[in-house]
Formats: sequence, C-alpha cells, structure tokens
Amino acid sequence: MCQQQSVNIRQISQNRAEQVGYYRFLENEAVSVGELVKSLAQHCEQQVAEQHVLAISDSSEINLQAHAGRLKPEEIGWVGNHEEIGFYVHPTLVLNAATGFPLGISSVQVWHRDQARPDKRSRAYKQLAIEQKESYKWIKAAEMSQPILQAGGATQVTYIGDREADIYEEWSRVPTAQTHLLIRVCQDRCLVGTASMLFATLSEQPCEGTYSIWLPADERRGRKGREAWLAVRCCPVRLQRPARLAQSDEPESVALYAVEAQEVQPPAGQEAVHWRLLTTHPVVCLEQALQVIEWYRWRWRIEQLFAALKQPGLDIEATQLESGQAIQRLCVLALSVALRVLQLVEGRNDETQPAHRVLTDDQHQCLALIAPRLSGRTLKQQNPHPSHTLAWVAWCIARLGGWSGYQSQHPPGVVTMLRGLQQFESIFAGWKLAQDV
Repeated sequence: MCQQQSVNIRQISQNRAEQVGYYRFLENEAVSVGELVKSLAQHCEQQVAEQHVLAISDSSEINLQAHAGRLKPEEIGWVGNHEEIGFYVHPTLVLNAATGFPLGISSVQVWHRDQARPDKRSRAYKQLAIEQKESYKWIKAAEMSQPILQAGGATQVTYIGDREADIYEEWSRVPTAQTHLLIRVCQDRCLVGTASMLFATLSEQPCEGTYSIWLPADERRGRKGREAWLAVRCCPVRLQRPARLAQSDEPESVALYAVEAQEVQPPAGQEAVHWRLLTTHPVVCLEQALQVIEWYRWRWRIEQLFAALKQPGLDIEATQLESGQAIQRLCVLALSVALRVLQLVEGRNDETQPAHRVLTDDQHQCLALIAPRLSGRTLKQQNPHPSHTLAWVAWCIARLGGWSGYQSQHPPGVVTMLRGLQQFESIFAGWKLAQDV
C-alpha cells in the first residue's frame, strides 16, 4: 500500500492471488486494529529522539453512507446525526516543535456510535465520569502516546488540541514536568481569587504587541485570503474546578497561562480572527506568546493528514471492502500513506530532512536516474536542492505529479504529491523488474 500510494486493493495488487491475499488479511479477525496502531507507533518512536515534539490530536468522520446497501449498520456503526453509517478515527500526529515537520503517528483511536444510544439529557451526560464520555479520547490520546514518546527519547512533549479538548480533567491529569498542554479555549471559566471570568480577564490585559499573519482563503466560511494584524495579550491564570466536579478527586484549581490573539480592524463583512489559548508553558512576554500561537497554528497539519486520507487524496470512503472491521483496518494502514504524503508536502523546501525519510536506498537510486528528465532547460526549472535531501525528493515527486517546477506558482499540495508518488512507484516497479532480470 505504501509502495502504490493507494487504498484500492485491485490497483495495488499485481495479480489475482495477491488481491485475494490482501482481502484475506484485511478480513482476518486475528489482525486487530490495535496491532496495526502499534506498528505505526513503533515507527514514530524511532523518529523522536532528543527532540521537543508536538502531539496534535483530532477526530475525523469516515462516512460510508454511500455503501449503505451492502454494509451492515450493526457491523459498521453510525456517525453524525445517527442516520448515516460510518466510524470515527482520532489519530495523534507528532511534529518536531522547532520546525513543524511531521515525524510520525503515536496513537490512533477508532470507534463508532450505536444508533440506539440515548441522548445526552437521558444519560445525564454532564454528571458522567470523564471515562464514560466520548471526550475521554483527548486524555486517552496522551495516555497512549506518552509511553511511545518517552521510550523514543523525546525530551519534551506538548499535546495540542482544538476547542473540543478544553476539558478540566485533561488539565489536571496530563501535564508533568516534561509534558505540556496547549489547547484553544472553548468555554469561559471561573478563576480563583477574582470575580472576573477568563475572557474578561484576558481582554483587560495590556497589549504585548501586534504582528501580522497571512490568512488563507476559506470557501466554507466565505473568507478571502488576506493579511491580518493581531493584537497579543497574555497573563497567568488559575482555573477553578467546575461545580460538576465538586465531589471528585480532581484538584480544586490548576495554574495555567492564557494567550489571546485578536485581529485588529478586520475587513467589513469578514469575521475577525480571535484565538484564546490556554497552556502549561510559561508565557510572560510577547516572544513566548508568539511561540505558543505558532505551535497552535501548526495544528493545521492534522487537517492536511485527513485531506490526504479522504477526498481529494486516498479517498478511503470510496473503498469497496465488505465489512466494517476490514475498512477500519484499511483506514489505519492508510494513515501511514497519508503521513508520507504530508511529509513530502511539508518538506518541499526543507533541506535539513534526509531523503530516506520517504525513500529507500533503491528508490533514491531510481529517482536519481530519472531526475535529469524532470528538469527544464531554464535555470528556473532546475531542481535547486541537494540530492540527499527531502526537498530534492519532493521537487522531483511534485514534477511527476504535474507541477510546473516554477517557484512563482502555487506550491504543490496533497493531490499533486499523491499523484507524483503513484507515478514514481510505477516507474520504480519497472526499474526494479529490469534490475532483477
């Protein structure tokens, strides 16, 4: 699958016997999702030594309603509004904190919702222990990842989550001396020692400074690409334990640092950028605040991972497998392919990463033979990177995927890299066959 950059069994099989073998493997009940996740995590463990890493978690829905006629709901489960079949996947993507480069996947959780499940009011959801809630996935991601990252020799770990991860139990349980949290705030919280709430306290802080970011266009939100100027505020805070946890063993308060980045004078008709972040990292000046904001912005990497996994990338939701468990196994395997695509996208100009991040020695030798044909006649169409770097590999793969090679044009993305990898693997298979002959 990694060689062919595809989750289509017929496409990656060289003959009928191999195709049957793939199907038997994916349908085999002895092959557990847990074992496949363990393999992914072991690869990640080998990449994190002596690094401060960011562990970014998020959930994505694998919607299989298009296959409702042949998949049994009781085997696959339900998603969204409980009217469509599918399951959820919640990976943890690990990045180098200094560069943002993707290193691996330390954990993956897969689950679905039962259609007969009562609503939150019937279950007295707010009174349930966190272990009985779906939101426990955020804490579990850290529990699954931490042994892997420690065994790999990571010097420091920062777990990053979006607003759904703003859970008091996570703040009280996950952090240690070398383990931090960075989460976007979901709810206004009570603070210890003041009648002012979190949001008001942040807005009252003096502005530490302003800086600009490029905000890309987002068609879903009706947003045009623009330069946005953000005013930054920060302060230490102590969150008060929520009333719902009054009888629990959770600590009465937790000490954190709050950061706010709010757009100044957004264009008319455009929603202003407004991020409120909480972290265990000390933030007492503009420089520290900007570092925390930059780490949070790298959360976008996991959205790119999902783009590579689904449309317009590998299109896992179009699979023709016959059982829910087989599709779940395929999804975990496909994450390794999506990671490779993401590494190429993020390594386009990174000459610090070696080529063997994504290529074997044989593959690198093959690519070196065809590389001259990928360069144009002008200097602007020459590969500007050293051949031992990932940037050189990414340039070649992007050219095979249809990119023009001009740096002035839009840089190659997930679709171009995936198409280029598929093209290269076809070339490599023929070259390898000739070598064997």
